[in-house]
This record gives sequence, C-alpha cells and structure tokens, in this order.
Amino acid sequence: MITDFAPASEFVPTDLDAASWPALEPLYADLLSRELHCANCLRRLIMDRSELDAAAGEAGSILYINMTRRTDDAAAQKAYLDHVEQVQPRLKQASFDLDRKIVESPFVDGLDQGRYRVMLRDLKTSVELFRPENIPLETELARLDQQYSEICGAMTVNFRGKERTLTQMAVFNEDPDRTSREEAWRLAAQRRFADAAKIDAIFDRMVDLRRQIARNAGLPDFRAYAFRARRRFDYSPADCDAFAAGIERHVTPLVRKNMASRAREMGIAQPRPWDGQADPKGRPALRPFEGATQLVDRTRRVFARMDPDLQRMFDFLCEPAAGVECLDLESRKGKAPGGYQASRERTRVPFIFMNAAGVQRDVETLVHEAGHAFHTLLCRSEPLLHYRNELPLEFAEVASMSMELLAHPYFDEYYEAADAARARRAHLEQLLVGLATIAVVDQFQHWLYTTENDAPSRHAKWAELQRRYGPGFDWSGLEDLLGASWHRVLHLFGAPFYYIEYGIAQLGALQVWLNAKKDRNAALGQYKKALALGGSCALPDLFGAAGLAFDFSPTNIGRLTAMVEAELAELPQ
Repeated sequence: MITDFAPASEFVPTDLDAASWPALEPLYADLLSRELHCANCLRRLIMDRSELDAAAGEAGSILYINMTRRTDDAAAQKAYLDHVEQVQPRLKQASFDLDRKIVESPFVDGLDQGRYRVMLRDLKTSVELFRPENIPLETELARLDQQYSEICGAMTVNFRGKERTLTQMAVFNEDPDRTSREEAWRLAAQRRFADAAKIDAIFDRMVDLRRQIARNAGLPDFRAYAFRARRRFDYSPADCDAFAAGIERHVTPLVRKNMASRAREMGIAQPRPWDGQADPKGRPALRPFEGATQLVDRTRRVFARMDPDLQRMFDFLCEPAAGVECLDLESRKGKAPGGYQASRERTRVPFIFMNAAGVQRDVETLVHEAGHAFHTLLCRSEPLLHYRNELPLEFAEVASMSMELLAHPYFDEYYEAADAARARRAHLEQLLVGLATIAVVDQFQHWLYTTENDAPSRHAKWAELQRRYGPGFDWSGLEDLLGASWHRVLHLFGAPFYYIEYGIAQLGALQVWLNAKKDRNAALGQYKKALALGGSCALPDLFGAAGLAFDFSPTNIGRLTAMVEAELAELPQ
C-alpha cells in the first residue's frame, strides 16, 4: 500500500541544493514577494511553499541522520552544526514570514475551510508565538543538544575484556546471574555518572534559554509556551495531572505487584535496579536474533503474516527504490544513542535509526519505528507537507506503539513457543513500567519549568518522583546514581515536554490491540485509514477514525490496566 505521488508543484528545481541558503533564498524571496489576487493564488502559494519546505526539510534531515550515525566524524558534525547555525535560523524567519503572509491574506476565507482548517489553526499559533529574538536562542539549544549527543555517544566501558557502548551493555540487564547483572549495571551507571557534571551544566543553560524564549513570547513560563508550540489544543496541564493520578492509582500498584512477584520467584527480599529485566526463573535472557540481517528477516515474516499492506511497506524499507538507504540498526561506537524514524520530506522515503544489541527490546524498537514509517508511507500521497509532517505526536505514537502490541501473536518468528510467551509477558510488564515512567518524566518537566531549580534540586525531585510512581526498587547506596538517572532521557534535552504523548498514545495503542483481539482485519483497516489522514484532522478525530476513544482519564486508565492484568494472568511466568 505504498502510494505513488506527484510533486504538488513544479516550483522547486529537481537539482536544488536545499542544504544551501544561497540556493534556497531566491525561492523563498519569490514566495514572499508574490502578489496574491484571489483564493486560487493563495492556494498556489501554499502548494509551492509546501514543496520548497519539503526540499529544505529533507536536506536538514539528511544532515541530522549523518550526524547521529557518526558522532565521531568531524565532517558530519560540522556539516550539521553549520546547517543549525547558518541555514535553520534563516528558514525559521522565512517560515514565519510565509505563515503570516498566508494567515493575514484577505483571501484566506476563500479557502476550503474543511481542507485547510487545521493548517490555518497551526499557522496562526506559530505566528502568535514567533519572536525573531528567539531564533539565536533556539540555535544555541540545538548546539547544546548536539554536545549532549556527543557526550553520550562517546560513553563506553570495558567489560569482560571488550570495549562496549552503554547500549550494548543493556544485554547484561537480562543475565540470569545476579552478580553479573549488578556488575554490568554498576559499570554502565557509573560511566554515565562520570559525565554528570558536564550534562548538568548543559541542562542548566538549556533551562535558562527556554525560560527566556517564553519571556520573549510574553508567556509566564516555558510550560505555557511549550503547550502552545506543541499545539496541545485538546488537553491541558490539568489533564496531564489527571493522567499521572490515574497512573499512580491503577498502574503503579500493578507494577509493584508484578515486581514483588518477580522478587519472590528470584528469592530476593527487595528488588534492586538490576533486577527489573532478568527472567525471574533464572532462564537465559531472550535472544531473538543475531545481527541486523536476522532481525530484519524475521521482522519481515512478522509483517507478512500480519497484513499484506504492512508487508509491502516493510519490504520497501528493506529494499528501497533507487538504492536509498532506509535502515541503520546495529549499535556501534560513535553512533548516537536512541532510536528514531526520520521522514525525508521531499522523496517521502522514511529512515529508521536504532541501536540493536540482540535483545527483545530491539524487536519492539524496530516494529515501533516501522509503525512510524508506515505512517509516513500511508500519507505519502498527501500533497500538503503540513499534513504529512506536522502530525499530532499523540497520534503519531499510536501508529508506532500499536505495532509493538500487534506483533505479539507473531513472536514465534523469533522464538520457540515458550519463549514467545515469555516475550509477550515481558513486553506487557515493561509497558506498564513505561506508563509509570511517562508519569515521572512528564511530572518532572511540569516541575522543571514552573519552579526555580538547580542541578541538586533536579536530582532530588527526580528521585522523589521515581519513588512515587516507579517499580519500588531498593536504591540504598545508589542515591547519587538514582538522582542523575534522568540524564538518560534524551527528550529532556532535545525535545522538551515531548513525553506525555507516549502515554496518551499507549492508551490508544492498547485500544487498537483490544480491537484486534476481537477483529484483527477490521482493527488494522481502521488503523491504516486513520494513518492515511496524516495530520489533516484534529487529534480527537484521528483517534475516532482509528476506532479509539481520546480519553486518558483515571477511569479509562483503570479499564485498560485491568485488561492488561487479565492478559498477564493468562500468560505463564
């Protein structure tokens, strides 16, 4: 179900060097100086702007991809930083000028409001928030985030005679030998802590810059700014507090119940941080694949069994047309941590980046990022970049998180039956832990940007929230490591206030999963239909198109948590 597309305009030359501002500038100048005489002229401007923004966006995406793939490559780092410092500020100014030209046009009411309503709402918000004095502050924030990535990308330890990245060390979190797990966990945690002062200094500056951005925009704090910048039109900070209350009431008790059961099975009185992922029966860690090739081959078979459209899209990622690379999966030294899907906006070909180390979480990461790629491909024929690229993140994560759950019946592609059941159970248990973590991160961010704080108070607040919502680990003697463990959350540095989206989306994904248990074909049909809408509808309408309730109240959280608990009761330990 990979739709062909035609460029919405011939305005942009096919050979444009879209990473170069001297090449882009005359085209943006043309758009800004264009005289508009009617609604059709305005529509033409919007389409031409869409194609130019797509070209510029893809050029920036490629530089970012190259930078994260090779944090130890000075040329790749310089090219990305030059773009951040020299091109992106000019693009932001041009984008604001075009947003204002569109929303202030006397012909804007002549546009089809059903078609353009969401885009115009978003552009008006961007115009209201924009301040030219914030551009250099945002540039500095991007530079600081790059420094954070470089620090994390350089973190390695020597363990069992081999230099390993911290991502590669995650394999040992599942080691059945508790002494080995503890040794590996401490080594990795202490390596992170060795750079804690550097990371705290980076974050100090980030907080100051973000507060200044909010002040420049005339808003009381960065939370108020972020809610508007992230276009949270359909929920408020109070709703986020309600989400956290639902997690505390329904999810955290179940997480702790599961963890206590694991501890009894393991014969330990109180679980420690290195006990959360190991098999409670002492069985060897799940090893779903060896190497990226086997991971891809087995995942292809999963999608082939799940749905023919999804199979075709995943095959496209594995063997893309014209030899454009779409996958970089294995962990290695010099590679940035984490995982993401990048939508190369002009060619509309996704790219998946991750750090596979041979563990079950890698399977979940690949199908998760594949879900994002399916979203990109399903709305590929949408002519407006705004509706392809400016997706409500709360729904974009439904696309990805649903795939993690929908893959459950096909885990036998990676394991024998008993281990497939283990993997399903582990995923559901970690899903619950993940919801609790989302509450921690989101509440931490609300506190960060509405109070005065410094590095020591941040460490103390993080520890407090972990103890309130977390799985109940015994951190005695590890208090410093607990307090600094928020440094692992990449979003706090590069995407502030981007985390509650995962929680809202997880509740949506659980509904997709429950719908699929009743009628898989119908659930997948609604899923694909909703993804094909891109960002052309309001967030609650996208949930509705997928057959989901846009509801993250404590009541709904309790209902869905009970469903997960019932599923866990049917799975062997």
